[in-house]
Amino acid sequence: MREDDIEENRRHQAKMAKKKGAREKIMAEKNIRKGLLIVHTGKGKGKSTAAWGMALRCIGHGKKVGIVQFIKGAWETGERVVFDKFPDLCVIEALGEGFSWETQDRERDIKAAERAWEAAMDMLRDPSYAMVIMDELNIVLRYGNLPLEKILEGLGGRPAMQHAVVTGRNAPVALIESADLVTEMTLVKHPFRGGVEAQPGVEF
Repeated sequence: MREDDIEENRRHQAKMAKKKGAREKIMAEKNIRKGLLIVHTGKGKGKSTAAWGMALRCIGHGKKVGIVQFIKGAWETGERVVFDKFPDLCVIEALGEGFSWETQDRERDIKAAERAWEAAMDMLRDPSYAMVIMDELNIVLRYGNLPLEKILEGLGGRPAMQHAVVTGRNAPVALIESADLVTEMTLVKHPFRGGVEAQPGVEF
Protein backbone atom coordinates (compact mmCIF):
# COMPACT_ATOMS: atom_id res chain seq x y z
CA MET A 1 0.00 0.00 0.00
CA ARG A 2 1.28 3.45 -0.89
CA GLU A 3 2.37 5.82 1.89
CA ASP A 4 -0.30 8.32 0.80
CA ASP A 5 -3.02 5.67 1.14
CA ILE A 6 -1.77 4.67 4.58
CA GLU A 7 -1.87 8.26 5.76
CA GLU A 8 -5.35 8.79 4.24
CA ASN A 9 -6.61 5.68 6.04
CA ARG A 10 -5.21 6.96 9.34
CA ARG A 11 -6.93 10.31 8.89
CA HIS A 12 -10.18 8.57 8.02
CA GLN A 13 -9.97 6.31 11.08
CA ALA A 14 -9.28 9.27 13.38
CA LYS A 15 -12.17 11.22 11.86
CA MET A 16 -14.61 8.33 12.23
CA ALA A 17 -13.48 7.67 15.82
CA LYS A 18 -14.18 11.29 16.69
CA LYS A 19 -17.56 11.11 14.96
CA LYS A 20 -18.43 7.87 16.79
CA GLY A 21 -17.63 9.45 20.15
CA ALA A 22 -19.82 12.47 19.41
CA ARG A 23 -22.63 10.21 18.22
CA GLU A 24 -22.46 8.04 21.35
CA LYS A 25 -22.66 11.15 23.51
CA ILE A 26 -25.79 12.32 21.68
CA MET A 27 -27.42 8.88 21.89
CA ALA A 28 -26.74 8.64 25.64
CA GLU A 29 -28.97 11.69 26.13
CA LYS A 30 -31.88 10.14 24.20
CA ASN A 31 -33.58 8.05 26.88
CA ILE A 32 -37.26 8.98 26.64
CA ARG A 33 -39.78 6.33 25.54
CA LYS A 34 -43.29 7.40 24.57
CA GLY A 35 -46.01 6.84 22.05
CA LEU A 36 -45.40 9.07 19.05
CA LEU A 37 -47.84 11.03 16.91
CA ILE A 38 -46.46 10.71 13.39
CA VAL A 39 -47.69 12.64 10.34
CA HIS A 40 -46.87 11.84 6.70
CA THR A 41 -47.98 14.64 4.41
CA GLY A 42 -46.98 16.46 1.22
CA LYS A 43 -47.68 16.12 -2.50
CA GLY A 44 -45.15 13.36 -3.13
CA LYS A 45 -45.80 9.64 -3.35
CA GLY A 46 -44.97 7.44 -0.36
CA LYS A 47 -47.07 8.66 2.57
CA SER A 48 -49.18 5.53 2.95
CA THR A 49 -46.30 3.34 1.78
CA ALA A 50 -44.13 4.61 4.64
CA ALA A 51 -46.93 3.87 7.09
CA TRP A 52 -47.25 0.31 5.75
CA GLY A 53 -43.52 -0.08 6.30
CA MET A 54 -43.88 0.86 9.96
CA ALA A 55 -46.80 -1.55 10.30
CA LEU A 56 -44.56 -4.30 8.92
CA ARG A 57 -41.90 -3.41 11.48
CA CYS A 58 -44.42 -3.66 14.31
CA ILE A 59 -45.56 -7.07 13.12
CA GLY A 60 -41.94 -8.17 12.93
CA HIS A 61 -41.57 -7.27 16.61
CA GLY A 62 -44.76 -9.15 17.50
CA LYS A 63 -46.67 -5.91 18.14
CA LYS A 64 -50.29 -5.36 17.15
CA VAL A 65 -51.21 -2.78 14.51
CA GLY A 66 -54.56 -1.26 13.62
CA ILE A 67 -55.11 0.38 10.22
CA VAL A 68 -58.13 2.46 9.28
CA GLN A 69 -58.45 3.62 5.68
CA PHE A 70 -60.51 6.81 5.47
CA ILE A 71 -60.64 7.10 1.67
CA LYS A 72 -59.73 3.77 0.15
CA GLY A 73 -62.31 1.03 0.35
CA ALA A 74 -61.76 -2.72 0.20
CA TRP A 75 -59.31 -2.50 -2.70
CA GLU A 76 -57.20 -5.54 -3.55
CA THR A 77 -53.75 -4.26 -2.64
CA GLY A 78 -50.49 -6.10 -2.22
CA GLU A 79 -50.02 -4.90 1.34
CA ARG A 80 -53.45 -6.11 2.38
CA VAL A 81 -52.73 -9.61 1.06
CA VAL A 82 -49.57 -9.68 3.20
CA PHE A 83 -51.11 -8.22 6.35
CA ASP A 84 -54.13 -10.54 6.17
CA LYS A 85 -51.69 -13.37 6.89
CA PHE A 86 -51.25 -11.92 10.41
CA PRO A 87 -54.83 -11.63 11.72
CA ASP A 88 -53.71 -11.62 15.36
CA LEU A 89 -51.28 -8.77 14.82
CA CYS A 90 -52.91 -6.60 12.16
CA VAL A 91 -56.51 -5.39 11.90
CA ILE A 92 -57.47 -3.41 8.77
CA GLU A 93 -60.71 -1.47 8.51
CA ALA A 94 -61.15 -0.22 4.93
CA LEU A 95 -64.08 2.13 5.47
CA GLY A 96 -63.55 4.74 2.78
CA GLU A 97 -65.84 5.13 -0.21
CA GLY A 98 -63.43 6.90 -2.52
CA PHE A 99 -62.39 10.49 -3.08
CA SER A 100 -65.00 13.24 -2.91
CA TRP A 101 -64.89 13.80 -6.66
CA GLU A 102 -65.83 10.14 -7.09
CA THR A 103 -68.72 10.04 -4.61
CA GLN A 104 -69.92 13.59 -5.36
CA ASP A 105 -72.03 13.31 -2.23
CA ARG A 106 -70.87 15.38 0.77
CA GLU A 107 -73.35 13.85 3.22
CA ARG A 108 -72.25 10.36 2.25
CA ASP A 109 -68.58 11.38 2.62
CA ILE A 110 -69.22 12.75 6.12
CA LYS A 111 -70.99 9.58 7.24
CA ALA A 112 -68.16 7.42 5.88
CA ALA A 113 -65.62 9.61 7.69
CA GLU A 114 -67.56 9.33 10.95
CA ARG A 115 -67.69 5.52 10.67
CA ALA A 116 -63.97 5.39 10.01
CA TRP A 117 -63.21 7.69 12.97
CA GLU A 118 -65.33 5.52 15.29
CA ALA A 119 -63.28 2.50 14.19
CA ALA A 120 -60.06 4.45 14.75
CA MET A 121 -61.20 5.54 18.21
CA ASP A 122 -61.93 1.92 19.17
CA MET A 123 -58.29 1.17 18.36
CA LEU A 124 -56.93 4.35 19.96
CA ARG A 125 -58.65 3.43 23.23
CA ASP A 126 -57.25 -0.11 23.19
CA PRO A 127 -53.75 -0.45 24.71
CA SER A 128 -53.28 -3.81 22.96
CA TYR A 129 -52.57 -1.82 19.77
CA ALA A 130 -48.94 -0.70 19.64
CA MET A 131 -49.67 1.43 16.57
CA VAL A 132 -52.79 2.84 14.92
CA ILE A 133 -52.53 4.07 11.34
CA MET A 134 -55.17 6.46 10.02
CA ASP A 135 -54.61 6.42 6.29
CA GLU A 136 -55.69 9.55 4.37
CA LEU A 137 -57.24 11.15 7.46
CA ASN A 138 -55.70 14.46 6.38
CA ILE A 139 -57.86 14.48 3.25
CA VAL A 140 -60.99 14.04 5.34
CA LEU A 141 -59.89 16.95 7.54
CA ARG A 142 -59.09 19.12 4.53
CA TYR A 143 -62.68 18.85 3.31
CA GLY A 144 -64.10 19.49 6.78
CA ASN A 145 -65.80 16.10 7.01
CA LEU A 146 -64.62 15.69 10.61
CA PRO A 147 -63.97 18.41 13.22
CA LEU A 148 -60.24 18.85 13.80
CA GLU A 149 -60.70 19.54 17.53
CA LYS A 150 -62.38 16.15 17.97
CA ILE A 151 -59.53 14.40 16.15
CA LEU A 152 -56.83 16.12 18.21
CA GLU A 153 -58.68 15.23 21.41
CA GLY A 154 -58.93 11.57 20.40
CA LEU A 155 -55.27 11.38 19.43
CA GLY A 156 -54.22 13.08 22.64
CA GLY A 157 -56.19 10.66 24.81
CA ARG A 158 -54.64 7.44 23.51
CA PRO A 159 -52.54 5.11 25.73
CA ALA A 160 -49.16 6.59 26.66
CA MET A 161 -47.05 4.06 24.71
CA GLN A 162 -49.26 3.79 21.65
CA HIS A 163 -48.01 5.24 18.34
CA ALA A 164 -50.46 6.99 16.02
CA VAL A 165 -49.75 7.59 12.33
CA VAL A 166 -51.77 10.00 10.16
CA THR A 167 -51.26 10.18 6.40
CA GLY A 168 -52.50 12.37 3.57
CA ARG A 169 -51.82 15.66 1.85
CA ASN A 170 -52.42 19.05 3.44
CA ALA A 171 -52.03 18.11 7.09
CA PRO A 172 -53.64 20.85 9.24
CA VAL A 173 -51.23 23.19 11.02
CA ALA A 174 -52.66 22.22 14.44
CA LEU A 175 -52.01 18.53 13.74
CA ILE A 176 -48.45 19.26 12.63
CA GLU A 177 -47.84 21.28 15.79
CA SER A 178 -49.18 18.44 17.95
CA ALA A 179 -47.09 15.78 16.22
CA ASP A 180 -43.76 14.37 17.39
CA LEU A 181 -42.59 13.44 13.91
CA VAL A 182 -43.66 15.07 10.65
CA THR A 183 -42.39 14.10 7.20
CA GLU A 184 -43.35 16.00 4.06
CA MET A 185 -43.08 13.97 0.87
CA THR A 186 -41.92 16.28 -1.94
CA LEU A 187 -42.99 15.56 -5.50
CA VAL A 188 -40.04 15.78 -7.89
CA LYS A 189 -41.20 13.50 -10.68
CA HIS A 190 -44.09 11.04 -11.13
CA PRO A 191 -44.79 8.65 -14.03
CA PHE A 192 -48.54 9.40 -13.85
CA ARG A 193 -47.83 12.80 -15.40
CA GLY A 194 -46.29 11.01 -18.36
CA GLY A 195 -49.37 8.87 -18.91
CA VAL A 196 -48.27 5.82 -16.91
CA GLU A 197 -51.12 4.14 -15.04
CA ALA A 198 -50.99 2.90 -11.45
CA GLN A 199 -49.24 -0.47 -11.31
CA PRO A 200 -49.27 -3.45 -8.91
CA GLY A 201 -46.33 -3.47 -6.57
CA VAL A 202 -45.74 0.27 -6.97
CA GLU A 203 -49.04 2.03 -6.24
CA PHE A 204 -51.08 -0.84 -4.81
